[in-house]
Amino acid sequence: MDSLHEALWRAAANRRARLPRTSGLPAADVDAAVGEVLRRALERVWEHGWMPHDVYEAVRRDADERALSFLVDAVAADTARHTALHPRWRAQVDGIGAEVWWDTGEPHLEQWARRHIELREDAVAAAVAVLGVLISLPGLPVIVPRPGTPMAAFDHRGVDPKVLNRVRGLLAKAESTAFPEEAEALSAKAQELVTRHALERMPVEAASTTSRRLWLDRKYFDGKAQVVHVVARANRCRAVVYDLGFVALVGEELDLEIVELLSASLLVQATRAMVAAGDGARKGDEARSAAYRKSFLLSYAHRVGERLEAANAVPEDDRLLPVLAERRKAVDEYFGAMFTRTVAKTTPVRSAAGWDAGRSAADRANLSVG
Repeated sequence: MDSLHEALWRAAANRRARLPRTSGLPAADVDAAVGEVLRRALERVWEHGWMPHDVYEAVRRDADERALSFLVDAVAADTARHTALHPRWRAQVDGIGAEVWWDTGEPHLEQWARRHIELREDAVAAAVAVLGVLISLPGLPVIVPRPGTPMAAFDHRGVDPKVLNRVRGLLAKAESTAFPEEAEALSAKAQELVTRHALERMPVEAASTTSRRLWLDRKYFDGKAQVVHVVARANRCRAVVYDLGFVALVGEELDLEIVELLSASLLVQATRAMVAAGDGARKGDEARSAAYRKSFLLSYAHRVGERLEAANAVPEDDRLLPVLAERRKAVDEYFGAMFTRTVAKTTPVRSAAGWDAGRSAADRANLSVG
C-alpha cells in the first residue's frame, strides 16, 4: 500500500511520469490508497486557506471534466467525515454539487468508472490529475474555519452561492458565443437572476468583517477584476487581485454581498455592451479584437468607479458617519493583517475606440442592485 501511495504522489508531482499500474491489484486496496492520498491532499489545502469552491475552480481551469468530477466526489467524501461545518463551507459544498451518491460499502473507483463509462485505470488517472493540481496550490489566508475545527458564530443569511455561480456561468457563455442574439439572451437571463435575488432584503445585523473570493473567467481577467475593484472600493471594501483567477475581498458581510451582486450585474451589462459593439463587425475589425475588448472593460471600470464615487459624495446622515468610519477602520485593519505584501499592477490600454465605447457603456449602466 505504501508503495502505491508513493507512486500516486510521484505521478501527480510529475505530470509526465507514468501512472502506477493498478490492474493487477485488489480493487479495495487501490480504492483505499487513492482515497487516502486525496484526503491528505485536501487536508493540506484546507489548512492553507483553500475552500471547496476555490479548489473546484483551480481544478476546472487546470484539468478536464473527468478530474473535476472526481474532485467533487473527493470533497463529498471528505465532508462526510465531519459533523462540524461552517455555514459558508456547507454552502460551497452544496454549490459544487458534492454529495455521496455511491455505495460506501463498495470501492468508489469502480462505481465512478461505471457511472462515467470509463475503465478503472481512467478513474485512477482522474484522481492523479486532481492530486497534481492540489499539491501545487500555494497557501492562502484562512478566511473560514475548516471542517472539524471550532466555528465562529455565524447566522447571516447570505445570497445563495449557486445563484452567483450560475450568473458567472451565463456570463462566460455570453462572452464565448459568436452569435449576438444568443449572447443577448444569456446576458438577459443573468441580469434577471441578479435582479431577482438582489430584491431579497437582507436582515439588519451587527457588523462582521470577513473575506471572500470572487473567481472570474480568465478571458479579459484584468478588466473584469478592475470592475470588481471599483465596486469594492465604493462599498467600503478592499480588494486584492490574484493571478490564480480570483479577487480577494475584505469587508463587512452585507457590503460583500452587495459587491458580489453589483459586480455580477455590471459584468453582465458590460458583456452585453461589448457584444453589441461588435455586432455587424467583420472578422479582423477592431471592434472584435482582444485589444478593443480589454480597453473597453478597463474604461468601463474606470467610469463606473467615477459614477460610484460621485454617488457616495452625496451628504450622508450625520448619525451614520461614526459607524461608517468604524467599519472602514475595521476593514483596513483586517486587510492589513491578511495581506502584508501587495504590489500595484498597471494594464496598458491599446485601443482608443475600445476605451471610448467602454466609457459610453458605463454611462448607461444601471448601478442599482434592485
